[in-house]
This record gives sequence, C-alpha cells and structure tokens, in this order.
Amino acid sequence: MNQFDSQHLWHPYASLPPTYPNIVIDRADGVYLYTEDGRRMIDGMSSWWSAIHGYNHPKLNDAIHQQVDKMSHVMFGGLTHQPAIELGKLLLSIVPTGLDAIFYADSGSVSVEVALKMALQYQVANGKPLKNQFATTRSGYYGDTWHAMSVCDPVTGMHGLYGKQLPIQNFVKAPPMGFNQPLSANVKQNLTDFFTQNHQKLAGFIIEPIVQGAGGMRFYSPEYLQLLRKLCDDYNVLLIADEIATGFGRTGEMFACHHAQISPDIMTIGKALTGGYMTFASTLCTRHVAKIIRHSDYPALMHGPTFMGNPLACSVAKASVELIIANDIPSKARHIQKLLQQYLASAFNLSEVADVRCLGAIGVIELQQVIDMPKFQKLLLESDIWVRPFGKLVYIMPPLIITDDQLEHLCTTLVDLLIDYFN
Repeated sequence: MNQFDSQHLWHPYASLPPTYPNIVIDRADGVYLYTEDGRRMIDGMSSWWSAIHGYNHPKLNDAIHQQVDKMSHVMFGGLTHQPAIELGKLLLSIVPTGLDAIFYADSGSVSVEVALKMALQYQVANGKPLKNQFATTRSGYYGDTWHAMSVCDPVTGMHGLYGKQLPIQNFVKAPPMGFNQPLSANVKQNLTDFFTQNHQKLAGFIIEPIVQGAGGMRFYSPEYLQLLRKLCDDYNVLLIADEIATGFGRTGEMFACHHAQISPDIMTIGKALTGGYMTFASTLCTRHVAKIIRHSDYPALMHGPTFMGNPLACSVAKASVELIIANDIPSKARHIQKLLQQYLASAFNLSEVADVRCLGAIGVIELQQVIDMPKFQKLLLESDIWVRPFGKLVYIMPPLIITDDQLEHLCTTLVDLLIDYFN
C-alpha cells in the first residue's frame, strides 16, 4: 500500500483514507496485472469491462504512437480530422440498423447526458414540449453525472443520498430475471399499462439491453426489449439503449440489442470502444432524430465538450473496433460463456451462494449476504487474480483474449477464495 495514495487520493466509491489498501500496479500485459512488489495477477475485470483486448496490445499501441506524432488533440468545433471520420464509418457498419449520426463524448456518463438532452431536444423540436421526463426500469445504472444519476435506481442504486435534488423520473419494475425465460402475461400488461398511463410526459425510455450491470448483474429476456420497442413506437417515446457495458461483443452478440433484433432511436457506447486505452464514448441516433432537431427553432445539439472527437481517442478506438471485427469477439464471448458455466458450477455447492449465472463473457456469483470487502480484499492480496465485488455480487468480466487455461485458473481460484472467505 502506498502511504501517499491512502492519505490523499480518492478512489471510486471509496472513503478517504480507504478501509482497505489499494494494490499498487506497476505494469500490465495481456491478461496480467503486475504489482509493484513483483506479483502477477490475472485481471478478471478487464479494468471495469473496458480492456477487452488485454493490456499493452501492439495494434493499439501503434495506433497511439502513429497519431501522437501527427497531433494529440485539435478542437472539433469547426474542424474535423481523418481519425474521427474513419472511426465513424466503421461504427456505422456494425451498430444496429438505422443508427446513422454520431456524437463523440468524453465518457460513458457524458454520453448518457447527451442522449437524454438529445431526446428532450427532439421532443421540443417535434412540437411536444410536455414530453420532458424519462422512464426506465428499477435496478438500472447509467453513470454518476447529474441527469444520469436521475435514471439510476433511486432506492437500490448508489445515489440515494442525492435523491431529493435530482430530476424526478418515472420507474417501472425491473425486467424479470432469466435470459431464456418468456415474459409472463402479467409482466407484459404491467409494462403496457405503464406506457398507457405515462406516455404523455415521456421524452424517452432508457434501458441497459439484456444485462443490467452495476444495478445487479441481472440478465433478462430479449422479449422484454421487443415489447419495449413496440410501445415506444406506439406512443412516440424515444428508446435509448445504453450499450456502454454490453457493446462490442461482451454478451455474445456485437451489441446486446441484436439479441432481440431491435434497433433503438438513440444508443450510447463506451468502455471497450478504445480497448480500455482512453476515456471515450459515443451517442448515436437515427437520421430521423437528427433531422427533427436540425429543422427546428433550436437546430444545434447543445453540447460540445472541449475534448470532443479527440484524435488520439478516435485513432485507438478505430484500432480497437478493427480488432473486435477481425477476431470475431462475439464468437469468443459465446465460447467463454460455455467455459464459465462449467468452471463456476462448483460455486453452487456453497450454501452462502444464492445464484450463479453466465451470459457471454460475464460470470456472476450472487451471495446470500453483502460481501465484507476488507475481509475479501485481504484474501485477494494473497491470490494471483484480481476481481472487484460489489454488494452481494462476485463477478468476472475478463479480457476476451483470455485462454481456456487462464480462464479455468481464474474461475477455480475465485471459487477457492470464496470457500476461504466463508470459513
């Protein structure tokens, strides 16, 4: 543990000083993190799901090196550049059908802010100014900036402290668990009734397709998305898909919306977009949404970050997306799912485990009780893997370059860690 770090540097969702030590990482390569004291750990988190190609990848390194010699940054206002153009062409070749316009954002949370502003501006431009609220499901998570927090679950989410100050939004029950479970008539009726009662005030409905991430690692049926798409069409509500965590193959399809064979009106992407190299995200929308905004009293989309369209980020993102396509990352995720189901199955034998579920390159062990992080971190310090539990969930989302042997070691070590934790 570094003394300066513990006394002066805040870490995500942590106190200062922290209740347990932060491990000092010296370098990273492939699926491995190397600590300052010389240990090697398999990264089971892909640095919060972003480093899908692993670390120190030669193609991504080369993209950064080549671009930095030309220019690291230039303003996007009134100017453009080839990395932004080439990345845009590549993205539009793989995203769900109909998405046609791209806003380059700084981070995932900012891309959600842009999506919400885009939906509000669309409704005003479309002559529906009273459609100025948003709907979403319980158990969702969309980021830590102000409006993004307002559509996170206000009860079970991480932002209850700010609840009374946030914009008031509209919440429906979380989709029932079970990727392969058909929707019950009751669930369908409840969602239909929600739209019937609230559509007059709704600008958009935002949802994490198929996988609700930080809100509980919940997997739900594609049928829910299909019904949601129909209801949004019926009531002129924009469907916003947050694919920041699920995009680029993690769930076994290029985008999670593809499981349901639907296209959203607006979609956010990030995390794996740059392979974990730089903070960068995008908000995409249909030509119809862009056209309605363009031909209105307020034709400009009113958002413009200083580092929008950063050439370094665009260059490494293009290289990352090319790797995703060339290596058929969705297929790799489907292969990893089969192994996760096999290697994590023994966790079912622990009475303290409530559920084990896997989808694509996501493996989740849900406990009966909230995990004691200081206790777990102490055991983790003695292992050669890195995971980051939260709440009742111990989960892994490894780099998609992980080998079968490395994945087996990661999973078996994780189960052994839990056995030690409960003893």
